[in-house]
Formats: sequence, C-alpha cells, structure tokens
Amino acid sequence: MKLVIKNGRVIDPANGVDAVQDLYIEDGKVAALGSVSAEFAAGFTAGRTIDASGLVVAPGLVDLAVRLREPGYEYKATLESEMQAAMQGGVTSLVCPPDTDPVLDEPGLVEMLKHRARRLNQAHVHPLGALTMGLKGQALTEMAELTGSGCIGFSQAEVPMEDTTVLLRALQYAKTYGYTTWLRPQDAHIGRGGVAHSGPLASRLGLSGVPVMAETIALHTIFELMRATGARVHLCRISSAAGLELVRAAKAEGLPVSCDVGAHHVHLTDADIGFFDSNARVTPPFRSQRDRDAIRAGLLDGTVDAICSDHTPVDDDEKLLPFGEASPGATGLELLLSLALKWAHEYAAAQPGVSEGQALALAVSRISADAARVSGLGGLNAGQLGVGSVADICIFDPAVRWTVEGKALASQGKHTPFLGYELAGQVQATVVAGHVAYQRNAR
Repeated sequence: MKLVIKNGRVIDPANGVDAVQDLYIEDGKVAALGSVSAEFAAGFTAGRTIDASGLVVAPGLVDLAVRLREPGYEYKATLESEMQAAMQGGVTSLVCPPDTDPVLDEPGLVEMLKHRARRLNQAHVHPLGALTMGLKGQALTEMAELTGSGCIGFSQAEVPMEDTTVLLRALQYAKTYGYTTWLRPQDAHIGRGGVAHSGPLASRLGLSGVPVMAETIALHTIFELMRATGARVHLCRISSAAGLELVRAAKAEGLPVSCDVGAHHVHLTDADIGFFDSNARVTPPFRSQRDRDAIRAGLLDGTVDAICSDHTPVDDDEKLLPFGEASPGATGLELLLSLALKWAHEYAAAQPGVSEGQALALAVSRISADAARVSGLGGLNAGQLGVGSVADICIFDPAVRWTVEGKALASQGKHTPFLGYELAGQVQATVVAGHVAYQRNAR
C-alpha cells in the first residue's frame, strides 16, 4: 500500500532535514520527501493519507535496552504486550539483552524469538547474544553462529564478568570477526548486594550502597582490554560523572567506544527514592545530582551517544515490597520519547541561545539516528528517513501533555518512578516498514 504523510514537520537528523514536508511511502520504503515531480505525483496514488499538520514526523525510535521478558518470564510481560507498548511509544527498532530464561546463548533460541516477533508485524527485534554460556562468565558462546541467527552484538546483561581473562578472550574473538561487545561496567565484587547509590541518603535510610567506583574500576579494566585488543565496545547505561569523564578521555584517545544512558537517569537522582519508593529501585541506582547533571552535559557534548528506555517490566509481586527486597526495573518504552523531550525543553530553557526547535532535533537524534549508529542498525536504514530507507516512522505531537498512569500503559509492567508525572509529547502514529502499526486518533 502506498502511504502519504502530509504537512508534518519532518525531523531527520541523519540526513540534516528539519522542515515541513510531505513524505511518500511505497513498498515499505521512503519513495520521496518534499517536493516531487509532476510525473511522480501523477503516478503515485495513495491508498492512505495521514494529515500530520502540527505534528512532528521523525524516524522510528531506536531503543537500545528493552527486556521483552520472553522466553521464561511471561508472568512479568509477554511479547504481545511489550510490542504494543513499543508501538504506543513510537519505538520501531529495539535491542533486547540476552538475560532471558533460557539465556540467549544458542542460535535456535534467537531464531525462535525473532520468528515470534516477526509474526506480530510490529517493531523490529534485534537480540544481543550472550557473551558466555548461560551468562556464567566461563565458556564463550559461538559468536559466529549467534550472529548468523540474528544477533547484533554480545553482552553479559547485568551479570558482571568476574574472570578478566575470559573477558580478554571474548574481546579478542569479537575483534577478529568485527563484532561489538555490549558491557555494563560494574565490578563483580564492589557494591555487590547494594540497592542504592552510596552516599548520605543511603546511609540515612539504612540502605546498602553501590559506590561509583564499582563503575569506574570496571571502566578502567575495559579500556585496558580495549587497548590490548582493539575491540569495539558499547557501554550500557553509564550512571556517574566520574564514569563519563573516563568515557570522554577514552573517546579523545581514539578508542572505539560508545555509550548510552537510561532515560530515567537523565532526570532523577537518589533523592527521588523518597520514603523507600520501590518504583525508584533500578540498576544502576539513581546517583547524585552532580552525576545527573554530568549525564545531561554528556548528552550535549556527544560523550553520551544515545538515550535508551532500559525497559524492564516487573510484576506487582516483585515490586510491591520493601525497597531493598524489590526487584530492580521500570517500564520505559512508552516514556522514552516524552523523557527525551523533557530533557530538550529543560536544555532550551537553560540556554538562551538555543531554540526549542534545535533542542527538539537533538533529542530526536539521541533516540533515533545516534542510537542506530552506535548499535550498527544504521546499516539497516534504521533511524533515518532518506529516500530508499525502510519506512519506520514515529509521528508525535510535542505539545500534548499527558499524565503517566499505570492503567494507561500498554506494557504489562506498570511500575515506573514517573507515575503521576505530567509529560509532554505523545505518539499519534507509528509506521513500521510502511505499515501503519498504530494510530491513536484518525485524522
């Protein structure tokens, strides 16, 4: 079916486009953008037209950390519920970690997950394969076979690598074949069992702490191994100012490294734990205001490449518990866009020389083009709207304000520290490969 999206403000950071234009889609791809010839217009008969007047037409969002909870944790969420959440959040490409049950350490499991996702005809699912068998940190997986089955990289998810020699061998293997290793920097011993940021607040509340050095020690180790092997590493969910300084220095040195941050870490600090609010129990923990401010600065100067939702649905039985006993995690797929726009609005308000439009374009880039670039999905035309690219599109109204309520979320996970917040930016339609997979209100 041919589709025309008319009169929208097209923001395509990958191709430097920010203007009110029409978008023409045919055979699942972008056929034309903006002014078209009389011959093209005469031969293009749209089967459907979406009026995007007053709306932003952006590339489909690319989310670098989404736990779909399948296989193994269907009581927390199902593929159907989380894919619908992705559609309502404008996320058309998502990367899922390997910490399922069983772990994604065999090609058959990866192929099954991708097959289930394709049948739903919604977001594109890009699994990360386990770096070691069972995420046990001992025997390396068959990375070549996992890549052949659809994995775009390899990760230990939230399981720290205790044996540095194993990590060295993994990076050597990855470098040989050009694979990217996705690592969340955390020391295997320091901070083990901690539930909050080590600081005055955790001490007053009597909560076990996770010090910043748990992140920085791991980063020092990773960078030394990168220097020895030349392997490319993507760092997942950096949480501290000290960690970002190390990443900034590594990039200046020329190491092939990129990093992302969780959308909730862009806004919240350890003070948001409040009176033991288990919705604020996340991994890594919310840190100090200084760390939060450093994350925002890193988003501006490019030290932080992308914002992810770190979507981790948790059920009531595991969340409605005392803070230290609650499972870490928060739903985020449907909040990613609004939280990125909130950051953009606050950035524009704090910088007199920066317009809302400029800040909006930067926010869109961090959750689309930049995320696609660091994940390697740019080669699959994700995160852009160039002619000939796959027509994955997010159409949203940046002015609509909505209140975060659990009952209104499509995700089976209803827990987020933003419950009750009023946020701006609401997805009106999501297009996946030229197919209108979600539309809030027909216009």
